[in-house]
Amino acid sequence: MHNVRIALAQLRYPESREESVKLVTEAVAQAAAAGAAIVCSPECYVPGYRGLGHAPAAPDAAFLEAAWSAVAEAAARAKVAVLLGTERIADAGLYACVLAIDSDGTRLGFQDKVQLDPSEDATYTPASGRRVFRVAGVNVGIVICHEGWRYPETVRWAARRGAQIVFHPHLDENEPGAYQATSFGDPKNTFHEKAALCRAAENTCYFATVNYAGAASATTSAVARPDGTLLAFQPYGQQGLLVADVDLDAATGYLAGRLRPQE
Repeated sequence: MHNVRIALAQLRYPESREESVKLVTEAVAQAAAAGAAIVCSPECYVPGYRGLGHAPAAPDAAFLEAAWSAVAEAAARAKVAVLLGTERIADAGLYACVLAIDSDGTRLGFQDKVQLDPSEDATYTPASGRRVFRVAGVNVGIVICHEGWRYPETVRWAARRGAQIVFHPHLDENEPGAYQATSFGDPKNTFHEKAALCRAAENTCYFATVNYAGAASATTSAVARPDGTLLAFQPYGQQGLLVADVDLDAATGYLAGRLRPQE
């Protein structure tokens, strides 16, 4: 058995872009105190997701660079790898992405969001290309929100290339009057949490989904085992770290590798 402890930082939507950095760096320190090797934040957490009624300050390359440096310094101090939900500005536009930072503070690069939700078309730019990162000695893939719920091939791509854990930062908020779940995978709830279990089972990998903390959320942060069963979940709407020990020996990618013909 080869166990690695991971942490999912279920944080409330930040009141400012500066607070987003503060809350993430605090979560990194808390993850270290809990013995975690990797911590992941929600979608675009620095400076905050743009949409669903949220409008953070305009994109700012200088702010982002300073924020990434601050989080990398926190990772190095804590000796914890960080998967930071953020955004980045490039020639083609604004990308929703995750910055992978290793436990020594080294920036390993970005996974940009490739498959946008239609509601995001006016805000973010669709990217191309996927990566598997080696962080804290673990092979990880990253799929962002809509990609993981509705496009199984995104998770399969990573698992076929050795990802033992696929992290899934997202933002999900219920519409007024919608069913409020208290237990993971409740049949009365939306399909989303069932999809998380399916992504793990159909690829024989861990699937770690992390949401913002919100009082009216249809999904919560959770870790699904490679057999499609639930390992752990965070109470709905509750801010804090979900900490889980994953057995990497179980993440064989066997079923992902059975796909024929080759992608």
